[in-house]
Formats: sequence, structure tokens, C-alpha cells
Amino acid sequence: MEANTIETVMVAAPLSEVAGRSSGNEGGIEGAVKSPSWLKRCFTGLVSALDWIFGLLAIAGGLALLSVIPVLNFLSLGYLLEVSGRVARTGKLRSGFVGIRKASRIGSALIGIWAMLLPLRYVWGMWRDAELIDSGGATATGWRIGLIVFSVLVFFHVIWACIRGGRPWHFLWPAPLRLWRWLGQSGKLGAAWGGWWSYVKGLNLPYYFWLGARGFLAAVIWLIVPVGLLILAADRSPGAGAALSLLGVLLLTPVVMWLPFLQAHFAKVGRFGAMFELRVIRRLFNRAPIAFWLAFFITLLFAVPLYLLKIELAPRDVAWLPSLLFVVFMFPARLLAGWAMSRAVKHEALRGRFFRWTSRLAFLPVALAYVLIVYLTQYLAQNGSMSLLEQHAFLVPAPMMGM
Repeated sequence: MEANTIETVMVAAPLSEVAGRSSGNEGGIEGAVKSPSWLKRCFTGLVSALDWIFGLLAIAGGLALLSVIPVLNFLSLGYLLEVSGRVARTGKLRSGFVGIRKASRIGSALIGIWAMLLPLRYVWGMWRDAELIDSGGATATGWRIGLIVFSVLVFFHVIWACIRGGRPWHFLWPAPLRLWRWLGQSGKLGAAWGGWWSYVKGLNLPYYFWLGARGFLAAVIWLIVPVGLLILAADRSPGAGAALSLLGVLLLTPVVMWLPFLQAHFAKVGRFGAMFELRVIRRLFNRAPIAFWLAFFITLLFAVPLYLLKIELAPRDVAWLPSLLFVVFMFPARLLAGWAMSRAVKHEALRGRFFRWTSRLAFLPVALAYVLIVYLTQYLAQNGSMSLLEQHAFLVPAPMMGM
């Protein structure tokens, strides 16, 4: 189940205009449409590139906001899993930039709505101040009527701007003549509602939610025993605590070595059982050991700075800022995990024994260093040993204990 990730905008001249450029020869070609000038092509390309960049920023902001909302944060994890899954299926990094154009459209619409609410908030503030000074007076009544009228106008202006496309210029100018012609045509409201509903369904939100929920559950199954041992060790005597900690570290190390690729494999094939097909991952590793090590190293390296944010919890109203940093770091890590999987699928032959064994040996110090850092963060984080539940590299992108 894949969402359309690229929207192609074509500007074509109406047929009547093309017919009007006829040379007069009834049996010949009725005219040719001139190709756009290089200046227009450059401008169109620049606008398209800026739109893509804005869409990427909107994706990052949207994932950060969703990640601090319980339950809805499965959408963030599902999207990141889909990123690695698509790259693993296609072998192309650009396939991992899912829904960029749609995110640009949604982001511009949200900014336009926010801008339209600014003057409305000003009118509301004036009415509130008038009510405080002279409740029920003529001035307060006038501002109240003005607030009602202005609210209705803003509401319909926002709806009309979204119907036209939700771009910034649609919010700046209401295009009254176009609105008048549009209202005079039958069936437009039904068509607008149908288009909006099709657009919402095209976002595939249930798919991302279900993918993220299953990926989260499977990762918890892998992590629950080693992380649980580390948490139990904090409340035991020094001897028992040291033994439990050592056992937890020994169990967590191989889990973090294979879990990123198990998640990419799960996102690729879409089966819950794929999260436990370790033999498949080991076989793929033998085909592209260097790519696997690079993806593994970047995944854990980019996850380490996020643990520094647990030393002091961010206020709830700006809790999405650490999550934005998470998205910025984990998005390329998911891309690389999918890329490593795709290289392994393309290279059916096993790599040389030297590369396989050196890559295996290189995995171990990276995993041990990461596990050691994760273990030590419990003594720095405000939530203590419970902060070990926040496995940023594998679970939902949010400081769960800070919710």
C-alpha cells in the first residue's frame, strides 16, 4: 500500500487557444505549441525545488509534533519504517522521501490558516478588552458583532482557499470572480468533498499507524528482557545488581546489532513474523557486510546525542523540539538501513570471507559502546533507570517518560 509521493504539475493551453493558432491550412497541422523559454523552465525548476524542500521540512515538523502525542506517535514510527522499507524494495534512496509534495501542500495550508487566524485573534482580543471595560456596552456589542461576522468570513475564506489548492497565494487573494463562477456550477461541492476525501485517503494514515504499532510491539519483544534486567539491577544489592547488569548488557548487545535490519526487513515485506527472521538478516549481511556495518554505525551514532536530552526534560509545550532533533537524526539512519538491505538483495553472491569476518568484528565494539552509553544514561537522566525504556533508535520517536 503505497502513497503517491510525486505530484506532477502540467500547464497546458486550452484546446480553443491551440485551435486559434491554426495556420489556415485545413489539411495541415493546426499549429504548434511553443516550448517554454529557458528562463521559464529555470523558474519552474526553482519553484519545484523550493516546494520539495518545504515539503521535507513539513514532514520533519509533522513527525515531531505527532511523536509527542501518545498513540499517534505510532504514525511517526510507521513513517520512518516505511522509509527504510521503500528503499529496501527499490534500492533507491529517493524512494525513501515519502509524501514530500503532499506534505508541502498540507504545510502551506496550515501556515495559511494560521495567518488567517492572526487578525481574528486581534478582533477577539479587542472584544474581550471591551467586555472587561464595559460589559454589555455599545462598544463591546459592536466588537462582538464584528467578531461573529469576521469569523464567518474567515471560515469561508479558509474553505475556499483549501478548495483552490491551499497554497499561500490562495489565502492572500480570495478570487471573488472565480468563486462566483464556481458557485454557479452544479455539482462542485460534491466534487470538492470527493476530492478532499480522496486526498485524505491517499495519505495512508491507517497504514502508517498499523505499521508503526506492529514495529513497536516487535521491538518491545526483542528489548523487554535485556532492558528489563537492567532496570531490575538498579534496585538490587551491589552483587546482584552487577550480575543482572552484566547479563542485561550481554543480551542487549546482539539485539541492537540486528534490530535495525529486522525492522527494515519487516517494513519491506510487511509481515509481523519478519521481525524475528534473524536467519534471513544474517544471510543478507553476508552479501553486503560493509554496507550493513555502515548503516549500523550511523544508526547508533545518530541515536547517541538524543540521550543527552534526557538529562533535563523539556517543558511540555516545547516537547516537540527534542523530537524534531530525533527525526533529523533518525531519518537518514532509516534510509541507510534500507539501502544496506537493498544492496544485499542485489548481490546474490557472498562477499569474501575477509570482509565478512572483519565486518562482524567491527560490529561488536560499536554495539558495546552504544550499550554502555545507554546503561550510563540512567545515572544522568531525571527518570533514572526507567529512562532505559526510551530506546530512541528502535521505538517511537518521543521521550515517553516525559509525556
